[in-house]
Amino acid sequence: MRGAELLDALEAGIVRVAERTASGDWIVNTWVKDAILQLFRTSSIVPKGLEGEPGLFRDKQPLDVRRFDAASNVRIVPGGSAVRRGAHLGPGVVCMPPMYVNLGAFVGAGTMVDSHALIGSCAQIGERVHVSAAAQIGGVLEPPGARPVIIEDGAFIGGGAGIYEGVLIRRGAVIAGGLQLTASTPVFDLVHERELRGTRAAPLEIPANAVVLPGTRPVSSQWGRERGLNQACALIVKYRDEKTDQGTALEEALR
Repeated sequence: MRGAELLDALEAGIVRVAERTASGDWIVNTWVKDAILQLFRTSSIVPKGLEGEPGLFRDKQPLDVRRFDAASNVRIVPGGSAVRRGAHLGPGVVCMPPMYVNLGAFVGAGTMVDSHALIGSCAQIGERVHVSAAAQIGGVLEPPGARPVIIEDGAFIGGGAGIYEGVLIRRGAVIAGGLQLTASTPVFDLVHERELRGTRAAPLEIPANAVVLPGTRPVSSQWGRERGLNQACALIVKYRDEKTDQGTALEEALR
């Protein structure tokens, strides 16, 4: 599968870059990433544009901006948003302007993508997720076997938060505004008194229903400690139950 056939299948959700197994593990469909990379390698850069301005932009030939009809049940409020070809938006998705969804991304039904948010290439976003204003969900296209950023069902990503390098946010987790998570960000679970770490080969995973806030910890060097220096980390301050909505859980944690 390649070219327009691949893009159509990605948009329909028939083909995905990554899929969740019955056991809860995520597997990367490397062949899909390979096919996307092949599309980039074999496609020419051509003029693109808007109606009345046909040469305003330049991009790879097959990668137009997607158009949605009433049957899609997708709401994209006017004002500078774009969804690139090869991205799936499920029914009931709401996109506030301006925002961008890149090639290979999957956005599940009922999810909100707020203003100035980015859904990067191949990112997998579940159902009923709230991606708040200015949140950045990073893209992971290469290497083909690398896990994309994954946000499971019912999670909440706060304003200005950044999730990068294949980080997995499990269902119902709440990520506070401004928190930056990469594959190797240290996370300290204050509830279970444990440290969570990942690597580029096995990126960080945030547990289900965790409420995660930005934090700091003292640097290890004597010179740094003498100067009161700290480095960024993340803190799991509580776990919300299924009856506590995301906003309430975050407000209680911040207090």
